[in-house]
Amino acid sequence: MNYADIKQYDIANGPGVRVSVFVSGCTRGCPGCFNREAWDFSYGEPFTRETVKEVLSYLAPDYVRGLSLLGGEPFEHSNQTGLLPFVRCVKEKYPDKDIWCFSGYLFDEDICGRMCKEWPETREFLSYIDVLVDGRFVRELHNVNLRFKGSSNQRTIMVQESLKEGKIVLLDSPESM
Repeated sequence: MNYADIKQYDIANGPGVRVSVFVSGCTRGCPGCFNREAWDFSYGEPFTRETVKEVLSYLAPDYVRGLSLLGGEPFEHSNQTGLLPFVRCVKEKYPDKDIWCFSGYLFDEDICGRMCKEWPETREFLSYIDVLVDGRFVRELHNVNLRFKGSSNQRTIMVQESLKEGKIVLLDSPESM
């Protein structure tokens, strides 16, 4: 797996100061995507053990609230398999830090409805994600006033609560987390 970028101090992709990892590779191809260059799976740099150590060190300070995973597309199968050992390690080392993930796939239809059935990694990958912002970016629904979303069709989902209840539980106020 490759990554397109790592932001050590990010306040745009989830509440508080976060570390954001932008993976490479996306087959969704949303018109107007802000990170089109990351559609290419070979774009950027390899996500190595050294990269993992670096990101873990970025997460260490108390003022860092959590990790955000973006793309490209974190839920592409090859990215799930690349990210799974990493998020496992993040939750083990920093159990109180939250993990946000941004995906063009829909939680209920694509991720739970298809991927969990096709790929054994998906269910475990989901088990480490606290909040998922799902849905394709739709240029016609773009709204700069949305918090942590690009278009109004996207949802901010509390993943663990949704899995427990068997229905989508939306996060009302990201600041309250």
